[in-house]
Amino acid sequence: MKTEVLPLTIAISSRALFDLDESHRVFETQGIEAYQQWQIAHENEPLQPGMAYPLVKKLLALNDGEHQRVEVILVSRNSADTGLRIFNTIERMQLPICRAAFTNGESPERYIPAFGVDLFLSAHAEDVRHVLEAGYAAATILPGRMDREADGQVRIAFDGDAVLFSDASERIYKEQGLEAFLDHEAQDAESPMQPGPFFRVLQALHAIQQAYPADNNPIRTALVTARSAPAHKRVILTLREWGVRIDESLFLGGREKGPVLAAFGADIFFDDQKIHCESASSHVPTGHVPHGVANP
Repeated sequence: MKTEVLPLTIAISSRALFDLDESHRVFETQGIEAYQQWQIAHENEPLQPGMAYPLVKKLLALNDGEHQRVEVILVSRNSADTGLRIFNTIERMQLPICRAAFTNGESPERYIPAFGVDLFLSAHAEDVRHVLEAGYAAATILPGRMDREADGQVRIAFDGDAVLFSDASERIYKEQGLEAFLDHEAQDAESPMQPGPFFRVLQALHAIQQAYPADNNPIRTALVTARSAPAHKRVILTLREWGVRIDESLFLGGREKGPVLAAFGADIFFDDQKIHCESASSHVPTGHVPHGVANP
C-alpha cells in the first residue's frame, strides 16, 4: 500500500548545483566588484552542471502531479542580482526549484531551520560546519567524478560512525585502539548506537521507499563502513531497532572504499573522514561530513 510522506527537503548551494569555478576564480583573483560585473555580463549564458546536479535531478524526478516527495531549495551567497544567472539556468534546465535564499555574502545557516531543511549540501566548508553544529545534516561537496550511468534510480551511500551513527564508538577506536574498540562493540552489541547527523536523512529516504514496491524502488541505499566482523553485529541490531531499511551493507574491514562505491554505483557518498572521501571522490560524487572525533 502506498503511503503519503512528508518531502525530504534539501538546501543546496549554487556552487554544488552548478559549475561556478570560472566566476569563483574571478571573485578570488579580482574581488567582489569584478565578480558582480562578470555574473551580470554572463547572466544569459547557462551554467554547466555541478557535482550534485545529477543527484538533484534524479531526486526531483521522484515528484509527480500527485505527490511531492523531495523539495530542493537553492541557497547562495550571491545577491539576487548576481544570482539571476543561476535561476536562468534552473529555468533553462527545467528544474522544479522555486524557493531560494540569496544572502549576499552571509552564511545561509540561519535559514536552514526556517525552511525546514533536512540536508544541506554546499561547496563552502565553513557553512557546512556551522549547519552541522546547529544540529542538521550537512556535507561539503568535493570535486571528483560524476559520470555514473543515468538509469533513473537514486543510489545513496553512507558511512556509519559519525554519519549515520554517533561518533562514540569511533572515539574509542581513536583514543584506545582497535582492540578496545572491538571489545566495546562486543560488550555493547545489544545496545543500539545513538543517531548521528544523517539519521533523519536516512529516515526520510526510508519513508519515501515505503511508498514503492520493494522490487521496483527508485531509491537504493547502502552502508559502506570500515567496520568488519564482529563489530558488524551492533550496526545490524541498531538499524533493526530504528526500524529503517538499508538495502546493502558493506563491511570493508579497512579496505579502500572508492572501488566498492563505484561497484555500488553511488550517486553520492557521505563520510566523515577525509582519507575515505579522497578515495571515494575519484570514483563517485562525495560529500565530506566534518563531524565527530575525526574532525576536531
